[in-house]
Amino acid sequence: MHTMTTAATGAEDRGAHPRFAQALRALGLDDVLARTRRFPDTTRTAAEAAAAIGCELSEICKSLVFAADGVPVLVLMDGASRVDVERVREELGAGKVTRADAGVVRETTGYAIGGVPPFGHRTRTRVLADRSLLAHDVVWAAAGTPHTVFPIAPKDLVAHAGAGLVDVRERTA
Repeated sequence: MHTMTTAATGAEDRGAHPRFAQALRALGLDDVLARTRRFPDTTRTAAEAAAAIGCELSEICKSLVFAADGVPVLVLMDGASRVDVERVREELGAGKVTRADAGVVRETTGYAIGGVPPFGHRTRTRVLADRSLLAHDVVWAAAGTPHTVFPIAPKDLVAHAGAGLVDVRERTA
């Protein structure tokens, strides 16, 4: 009889949320799961995550949920930039785009704000990834909790999230 390895039982999930750890394994990303890092202090904000990891703010991938005409959409944005909701609205051809509230975020993704990973969600949603993420060899994203992050190549992040590449960053003056 085959015995489960420690990694398969979840004992080595390194603090990743169980649903997210399962999603990584289902995608064959056990190596990413093995590189997941847990911090004693929160990594809820991009600034907190960058400080904990010791990376640039722009190397953080924020997973932000918006409502486009009431339909949830996930936007992946680098940590140093803000999402321009008007550009998201134009990209989607929506009438109105607003930030989703905490209840919608949890209902849509299965995770709380500050811990939403870029994929492995409870429901299938449209995903937009800002091109700015591609400026790095590696980006760090939440692993399903406000204390855990994982590194991934941006092109792999975009592929596994099923994201469309867009330009939805707020333009700087």
